[in-house]
Amino acid sequence: MISVVPFVKEYNYPCSYCRYLFDSCTQRFAKMSKRNQPSWTPPARQENGAVLKLFNSLTRQKEIFQCSKGNRINWYSCGPTVYDASHMGHARSYISFDILRRILSNYFGYDILFVMNITDIDDKIIKRARQNYLYEKYIEEERSLNNLLDDATVVVDYYGEVVRNTADPDKKTSLQKPLDNVANAVQRLKLAVETKDEEKIFIAKTEMLKSAKDPLSEWLDSKYGADIKDNAIFVKLSRHWENEFHKDMKALNILPPDVLTRVTEYVPQIVAFIKKIIDNGLAYESNGSVYFNVCEFDNSGKHHYARLVPEAYGDTKSLQEGEGDLADENSEKKSPNDFALWKRSKAGEPSWDSPWGQGRPGWHIECSAMAGDVFGSKLDIHTGGVDLKFPHHDNEMAQSEAYYDEPGWVNYFLHTGHLTIAGCKMSKSFKNFVTISDALQRYTARQLRIAFLLHSWNNTLDYSDNTMEMAIQTEKMFNEFFLTVKDSLRNGYDEGCGGVWDEQEQQLSDKLSAVKEQVHEALCDNIDTRSALDALRELVGAVHVYLRNTTPRNSPILAAAARYVTDILHIFGAIDGPRGLIGFPVGDATNAGLEEAVMSYLEALSTFRGSVRDAARSAGATEVLALCDALRDVVLPELGVRLEDKPDRTIVKLVSKEEIAREREEKKRVEAEKQKKKEELLKAQKAKEEQKKIPPQEMFRRETDKYSQFDDKGLPTHDLEGKELSKGALKKLQKLQQAQEKKYNEYLASLNNS
Repeated sequence: MISVVPFVKEYNYPCSYCRYLFDSCTQRFAKMSKRNQPSWTPPARQENGAVLKLFNSLTRQKEIFQCSKGNRINWYSCGPTVYDASHMGHARSYISFDILRRILSNYFGYDILFVMNITDIDDKIIKRARQNYLYEKYIEEERSLNNLLDDATVVVDYYGEVVRNTADPDKKTSLQKPLDNVANAVQRLKLAVETKDEEKIFIAKTEMLKSAKDPLSEWLDSKYGADIKDNAIFVKLSRHWENEFHKDMKALNILPPDVLTRVTEYVPQIVAFIKKIIDNGLAYESNGSVYFNVCEFDNSGKHHYARLVPEAYGDTKSLQEGEGDLADENSEKKSPNDFALWKRSKAGEPSWDSPWGQGRPGWHIECSAMAGDVFGSKLDIHTGGVDLKFPHHDNEMAQSEAYYDEPGWVNYFLHTGHLTIAGCKMSKSFKNFVTISDALQRYTARQLRIAFLLHSWNNTLDYSDNTMEMAIQTEKMFNEFFLTVKDSLRNGYDEGCGGVWDEQEQQLSDKLSAVKEQVHEALCDNIDTRSALDALRELVGAVHVYLRNTTPRNSPILAAAARYVTDILHIFGAIDGPRGLIGFPVGDATNAGLEEAVMSYLEALSTFRGSVRDAARSAGATEVLALCDALRDVVLPELGVRLEDKPDRTIVKLVSKEEIAREREEKKRVEAEKQKKKEELLKAQKAKEEQKKIPPQEMFRRETDKYSQFDDKGLPTHDLEGKELSKGALKKLQKLQQAQEKKYNEYLASLNNS
């Protein structure tokens, strides 16, 4: 900057004003030369903002969630034991954890590596595979009727003994039913043989073999199970049910795991894992099997057995169930609390080489070895059903800590709650056993997911008609909201900016901000999806109010609200397909442009139909009006199009054919119920009128199934067995007769008046 001071000294100012101006400029230049960046005050920090908390089974309370390393979550989830169809108890865990996984990834932004195992060899699989193989072989073999009946008689006796020796009452009930079925089927076959009718004999024989499957399979396994040596028999069963499981998961829109591990593919790693636990002094070999030394582990000073359920320590019944039905009766464990890491294979069981001889992995060890192989010594999250807490998950933790020689294998253990069926435990003996396939025959995957979203993931969920009706109504509420918004955006409520931001926009904007905060707080609070859906429901109501109170205009806030609801439901897995659209996808989720492509044509058709209706009304052309109604009620619904006639215009809604079909069925059901109630009411009224016509002295004489003697007024004096009625009973009957006398007199009076 050029200095002005020398110039000031040399120049004579002609007036005082010039000097004033010059001095002012000099001062400003001086200030500018010293000007600095002003200080900045940050906004006040919110100290009590919502942070993510999860219910940790290790502490039995909600804990702040934090990854052990950066933003990465190492997540291991116990998968299925594949020997039968997946049921709603499985869905309870897999849908719930899919919801948690999606939210942690797509809402909170965590980087998740999700690993799940498949238990493709264990006691249940071995036993079921042998029984299926032996039963199918028995069916294929030719044998005489006499031999078949002899075998069936032996089976009934054998299975009857099994039932009598079963202590668990629920299991006993489930076994009793097939025993009764086969006993009855045997009797029917014997009767058919006596008739000598070949067709009747064939039908009875077929029914008997079908009814006898479980008892017959059990008997065959007891006789010939030890002779089976082909491992392919066991692989065939597990692969079949694993494939069925994956189909069910895909049908439920459950994300596949990033890594899928199978026990049969990890046997070498499992053997190495067990060997190190032995080397660490916390396991021992006995008669070709290897057992975990619970006492030695618990007394080591840095470990604690049964971290999840310490009160279950010493629960030998649960421990024995964890060992499986084919546990080695000749084992020599140091303590009843010890559990198998490696099982010596007996005759009729698959086997692998090991330092301790031919054998197979125990149930609990598989998860420790496979999770450790992928993640190493630390898991951020381990998930499973609540029934796995003890002994399975407690044994997993003990094994892993023994292997790595350090405590704290899992940071957060998350367990889903139980699933009940209409308030009862699910059981085949209770006739309430529901497979995932059965459930999907009745409800959609979205409806099932919404039912789970309406309940806390770690509490008991009751799968019932009431639960599913609530889910269906919730889905319908959101769907109608989306259809209404999309119709509004096509008819004047443009997404473009501009126009006046008035009180209505401000109110909706404030509500959207408040709901976003509510949803965030709910998801931070142990992934509370129910409260999040309640908040979305409030926003839906606010949008409807906004549409009622406004006229078509530029309204980006309307589209923003609908997109936010869509996006949260997408995060929850209730909406599939690309993000950024509004509402549930129509038809195939991958065909995102379908609605946009066809809607202009449907709007044109709707407008034309409206013009035809107006002309038909003016001309009194009832046949044309009927055709317009048929287009709305029959033709277009078959194409997945719903027309809703309003006083001012017709609203066009594109929905799935299946949804319209369900709506029709529901409408028919409601109408049928109304008609039934109406008929019952008319029947009751008719019966009431007929009752009035009965003379009071005759009313009890008709009840010969209750009374045997009457007095001269028609009052009963003795019951059906000839026993004299008590005074109290007589008094009640007298009152009833007096009431009937009054009704009868009213009836007679009505006849006289007519």
